[in-house]
Amino acid sequence: MAPRRGPAPGPPPGRRAGWQRAAAGMAAARGRVLCLFDVDGTLTPARQKIEPEVDQFLQELRGRVQIGVVGGSDYSKIAEQLGEGDEVISKFDYVFAENGTVQYKNGQLVSKQAIQDHLGEELLQDLINFCLNYMALLKLPKKRGTFIEFRNGMLNISPIGRSCTPEERIEFSELDKKERIREKFVAALQREFAGKGLRFSRGGMISFDVFPEGWDKRYCLNVLDDERFDTIHFFGNETTPGGNDYEIYDDPRTVGHSVQSPQDTVQRCREIFFPERANEY
Repeated sequence: MAPRRGPAPGPPPGRRAGWQRAAAGMAAARGRVLCLFDVDGTLTPARQKIEPEVDQFLQELRGRVQIGVVGGSDYSKIAEQLGEGDEVISKFDYVFAENGTVQYKNGQLVSKQAIQDHLGEELLQDLINFCLNYMALLKLPKKRGTFIEFRNGMLNISPIGRSCTPEERIEFSELDKKERIREKFVAALQREFAGKGLRFSRGGMISFDVFPEGWDKRYCLNVLDDERFDTIHFFGNETTPGGNDYEIYDDPRTVGHSVQSPQDTVQRCREIFFPERANEY
């Protein structure tokens, strides 16, 4: 899928002096440009570690712009995928876990929200009970454990269970494409909780997220509004309606780029920020 909008690729070969001037300008403007990345499918394969060449490229990119990540997963999962221990908060200028309801800036925790405080216990229990009852009636080739993961800013719902193996994850994903298991589940929730201020979004291969209205990935933009960036580039792979990158990708405060893989992400960034290296792979 082509980028929604954004800068054109760099100049043609033979204009190295122009590239050098552009690079110098980018270095001077580093503090005014932010590249914000989704995690699964954008920087890493789903729930896997970042590849060394992608990790290295991001640190090179950080020399020209500020960089950040915004993921639906909790902080521990993002940290595990993007480094060792707490390396992630030193590798990125901004880390937004759980759609930005858990926020780190320059290595420090800035704030953390709690979904139970926002929704209230009665609605939260109604939601959990409905999901458990719905999944109890689902017949799947396999079911494992952790069907509902309670996070600070959302509930993550997985019909197969998050403790499935990578092979079982792929098996469920292929079945879901045919049977639309998650799509039907979300439709049932939308009917049951209409007017309750809840949103639902597909993410990854085996689950979907439930969160309060306005707590999608655009939540992090409310924080970044105060940072006064000239441009915020967002890169994500779930950018169609219903995907968990759609709202921030389509937001007028970002320049949205739809990518297909971590390698595609690197290539898009080269075209925009390293035009002299756009043809490297």
